[in-house]
Order: sequence, then structure tokens, then C-alpha cells
Amino acid sequence: MPIELKSMPAYRYPWVPDRQDGTFFNPVIYADYSDLDVIRVDDNFYLAASSINCAPGLPILHSKDLVNWTIINHAVNHLPSARYAAVQHGCGIWAPAIRFHQGKFWIFFPTPDEGIYLTTADDPAGRWSEPHLMHEGKGLIDPCPLWDDDGNAYLVHAYAGSRMGIKHILRVRPMAATGARLLGEGKMVFHDPKRHPTLEGPKFLKKDGWYYILAPAGGVQNGWQVVLRSRNIYGPYEDKIVLEQGNTPVNGPHQGALVDLPNGEWWFLHFQDAGAYGRIVHLQPVIWKDGWPFMGRDLDGNGVGEPVTHHRKPGIGHGAAIGIPQTGDEFDSPVLGQQWQWQANFSEEWFSLTARKNRLRLFAVPPPANAKNLWPVPNLLLQKLPAEKFTVTTELDFSQLAVGARAGLIIMGMDYAYLAVERTAANCRLLRTTCKEAKEAGTDIMEAETAVDGISTFLRVEVEAGAQCRFSFSRDGKGFSALGGTFIARPGVWIGAKVGLFCLSAAPETSSGHADFAWFRFS
Repeated sequence: MPIELKSMPAYRYPWVPDRQDGTFFNPVIYADYSDLDVIRVDDNFYLAASSINCAPGLPILHSKDLVNWTIINHAVNHLPSARYAAVQHGCGIWAPAIRFHQGKFWIFFPTPDEGIYLTTADDPAGRWSEPHLMHEGKGLIDPCPLWDDDGNAYLVHAYAGSRMGIKHILRVRPMAATGARLLGEGKMVFHDPKRHPTLEGPKFLKKDGWYYILAPAGGVQNGWQVVLRSRNIYGPYEDKIVLEQGNTPVNGPHQGALVDLPNGEWWFLHFQDAGAYGRIVHLQPVIWKDGWPFMGRDLDGNGVGEPVTHHRKPGIGHGAAIGIPQTGDEFDSPVLGQQWQWQANFSEEWFSLTARKNRLRLFAVPPPANAKNLWPVPNLLLQKLPAEKFTVTTELDFSQLAVGARAGLIIMGMDYAYLAVERTAANCRLLRTTCKEAKEAGTDIMEAETAVDGISTFLRVEVEAGAQCRFSFSRDGKGFSALGGTFIARPGVWIGAKVGLFCLSAAPETSSGHADFAWFRFS
């Protein structure tokens, strides 16, 4: 259920899209929920999104009004292959499709190196089935099912250019109604590389006897939304561009979901690539005209919609509480909050929320053998950046770190920076460290250090526009002193930068105590 702001601790969420006057501002989610799909079941909306290499994966969000969203679950606890015990940047779970059919929830999702999986649940906030590999194949991405009126079932999908060298073909295949497997090769239904040089993220819909496939074209950063339609599921399909950036600052706009309301309204949710902030979620009004869904507002009069910045809210969920995807954590629960993810499949032995009351204990896990930096380290506990500007503060008890171990606060991406306490043979020191080109085995460079005494310290990072990050520390939690220069965050591989915590031992063969974190607070 949505979190009510009045029930939260005395710090504010950095971005609230609901203006509480019947209108909203875009983005409705200022965080990295890429390749999203959304369904309505009665008066509830459910959103599923990519999670790439992170675990748990496949986040599920809930809303009553398409504006206020909270995380209610992850459909996949561990990625479905042993290889994901190691960090696999850019791999893992790509664009899913969520559907409600015959009384249960279905999510079809690809891992581009293995194939297309299916998981189901009776309750989206409950337990999801173990992922079933319904079709094995490298480079098959962005699957979406359609159960037709005659009982036949189909799946549309795209191809990954990074795996197949193909990035502009959509294929429809017959599928077993149970989703257990595909029944044949089907047919390539659209290929027009001159007009739509990249075409991906297809979403199936049937309305008024027409088969529709929504698909973004032209690429994530500079593309546009295309709608295909045909009277036959295998085509031929005609196409129309229905949403483009135009003169707005909303680049893309990229793939998403078309959703109807009980009162007859239609809305479209899509993402925008925002660099280090990831792929943030926007909401657009939709009007059907001549059998086509026109999205946003035609601001320049060329017949194609452009994204809106401010608009009245959808005509549903009136009076719904302000809802926000969870961020801050007081660590007063025996389980991690839904906002947290690791860089790979995780072990319960990496952490504890019960070893010390109201504390998160991270054990000093050794890094992988031959790790040159933190890029391949799986036990980084991270979450999405939640707004353009925000501040995160945590309190770290470092008293039980062994010599050589370090623990602290990190901004993680293809470049990363952290503020961490390291125990040496003589004392403890606070390090402000940066790594450039981590993906290319860049090395950690210590920008600044200072001695720390006692058993605890407060760590902070302030993020400003342009993903400019400034780290500081405090001995009493009141006066903070900067350490090191400004760091400019970068995204990861097809994923936004993340903020979080870590605790590492000095060498692969040792384990070196633990660190306790009292809370993790945003403002």
C-alpha cells in the first residue's frame, strides 16, 4: 500500500509528483524503473520493470492512481542461472511484460544470453513461481504475450543488437496457452530499418478488432514511440509515430505501457533516459482518434504528441494517499527494505538485521579473486537514485572492523566514489576514494583521508543537479566537513547510478569482522 508521508520519520522524500491539487508533475517516478510495463486489475495498477544484473530482481510497484507508487515485491529473488553469482553488468533481467489472465498474474521476461522466462503468482505482493525457461535462445528480448478471443495465444518479441546484430525486427510467434513454450517460428511482422532504425520493447494489445503493437524506435536516448496496427495478428502492420520529444526536454521518449481506466480514459507510462539518474518514469494522457492512440499533447501542431510536464491526474483513485517508492531505511525490520538490491545473486551470510537491534550489520566479505576495483564485487548493497537533488546520511559503527577491512557509503556506476572507514594496524582512517572507468579495470585513487577515533562516524553524500556528488563526514551528526572534491556520477551498463553501503575485507582469503549501520536517511 502507499506510504503516507505523515507516518515517515522527520525527513522528506526528495521528489513527490502529486501536487495534491488534482494535478501531477512528471516524472511520476524519478528513479530508474526502465523498460516498464503496467496493468490495471480492477482499481489497482501494477508496474514491473527491468533489473538487469541486480538481485532481488523484477521489482513490482503498486498504485491506485498511476501517480503515487510504492514497491511491493520483487518477482525474482535470485536470477535464474548459476553465472549470476558473479556480477554480470548489462546482463540479467531485461524488459518484462506483466499481464493478468485467468485469475493470475504473469510476467514474461528475457535474460538476453539465456532466453525467455515465465513466472506467475496469485498475488503480485506474494510468492512468485520459480522462473520457467519457456524458450531458450540468445538475443531474444522484450517478450509480450497476447491471449486472443479464440483461445489461441501469441508472443511478440524483439532482438538484441548486442547479441544478434539485429535491432529493428519484431516477430510474433504462436505460444501454448499455458505459456509453457512457443509453438513455432511465427512470422516477422515489422522491419523498416530506414524509417525506424532501432525497434524494440513491443507491447501487445487488442482493441475493437485491431491488433496493436506499441514499440519505441530510434534508440533509447533520441527515439520516438511507434504504434503498429493490423486486422491480422501476423500483419501486415501499418505504423504511426504517436509520441516524440519535439521541443520538450524529455528525450526518448522510450518504451512503456498503455493502460485503460474504468471511466474510459487511457494513459501511457514510458521512460526517459536521464543519464546517471537512470530511466525515469513519465505519465502521458492518451486520446484515441481514427483508431490510433495519440499520446501527450501536440504542442507544435505536427500531428504527433509531445510529453507533458504538468497535467491533471487520472480519473481514478481519488483520495489515495501520497505514495513514494521506498528509499530511507531505519533498519528496524528483520528483513531488508524492498528498495535494496545487490550487484549479483546474494548470500544471506553477507548481512544481518537481527544480530544487533535496529542496526544493519554488513559482514566484511572478501572481494572476488583478481578484483581490481569494486566493479565485480557482488556484495554492494545499493538502491536507485530517487531524485535530481538529494542528500543521504548514515551512521557507521566501525568498532568491529579487522585490520585492512573498510566500510562506507558509495555512489556506484561506471565511475564510482566512496567515503569509507578503513582500519589499519595503527588506527582507523576515513578515505575519500574515486575510481574512473571501473568497467575498464580503473584503479581506486584516494583523494583525501583523515584520522577517525572512537567507534562511530556519520557519513553523508549530497547530490546536486548534473549528478554532482559531494561527500562529507561528522563526528557528532551535526557539523559536517567535506572530504575530497566533487564527483560526477555516471550510469552503469543499461542501468542508472546507485547509492548504498558496503563492507569489504582486505583480501580474498580473509574475512575481517563487520560494520553496523544505524540508519540510511534521505532528505
